[in-house]
Amino acid sequence: MSDVLPWRPDATLANLRLRAELLARTRQFFAGRDVLEVETPLMCHATGTDPHLEALTLELAPGQWRYLQTSPEFAMKRLLAAGSGSIYQLGKAFRRDETGQRHNPEFTMLEWYRPGFDDHQLMTEIADLLAVCLPATDADIPRIRYRTLFQDMLALDPFTASDDELFACARQHTDLGDMALDRDDCLHLLMSCVIEPQLRQAVFVVDFPASQAALAQVTCDADGNAVARRFELFVSGMELANGYLELTDSVEQARRFASDNRQRQAAGLSARGVDARLLAALQHGLPECAGVALGFDRLVMLAAGAAHIGEVISFTADNA
Repeated sequence: MSDVLPWRPDATLANLRLRAELLARTRQFFAGRDVLEVETPLMCHATGTDPHLEALTLELAPGQWRYLQTSPEFAMKRLLAAGSGSIYQLGKAFRRDETGQRHNPEFTMLEWYRPGFDDHQLMTEIADLLAVCLPATDADIPRIRYRTLFQDMLALDPFTASDDELFACARQHTDLGDMALDRDDCLHLLMSCVIEPQLRQAVFVVDFPASQAALAQVTCDADGNAVARRFELFVSGMELANGYLELTDSVEQARRFASDNRQRQAAGLSARGVDARLLAALQHGLPECAGVALGFDRLVMLAAGAAHIGEVISFTADNA
């Protein structure tokens, strides 16, 4: 049977050695900065409410369901509230319906949190890590406003354009078919299909619309627009990291969970139970901090010059 069934790994041994080297460099980087490595459960009682993420579930026993984590964020914030100090985690995360050139349902995420840092200090640290793992990357990574990208590449102001103007722009640049899109759907589509592929050099995108804050704090920019204290890092046209000046307000967090669930139901998705343990941790007191999630498999792809995620992981979901 072994002669006819595919059994070989997807990645080459050379890429697996490179992966191991990058894992070692990453751990050495954080050890040198006194950031504690932690592990949190992969199986969780609750999961995120984000309408754009679907969790995988498993049944431990009849009627006892758990979610496989889409990110270790909630558990790590509970550690922060308990006084852990700066922490990082290198581990598996799982997301349903994510398979493709840069996606695998099971993937490796590097996530870390820095009490006392703001989002700009964290961007500087990310650039330092990239200099260690991707030495060819310029250590002085520029930071470009979300609004500026839309104005320069699409001649469109994402804050002042009408819903009809956004939809017309999305229809002009992408194949919408019969999709019904709201304002943020149009922005997400234009960002991912038109703008991101043009971001060939490493760049941090900052000042996202407040409606896309997720778990980030919200402030006003110099023009008076409500913006999220959130950033995304793009390298070679690929999103590599997503970071926040973290939301610490339990009441606002509960409100956002409820808003997400309304969006889920409007899209025909089931509502998710909120993570009461996270809300309790926030109520106890989450320190002011910045945090980021970085796709480690994508980091290896960049280091290896790989075009497909399957080139840098031992076995893809189809070959597991």
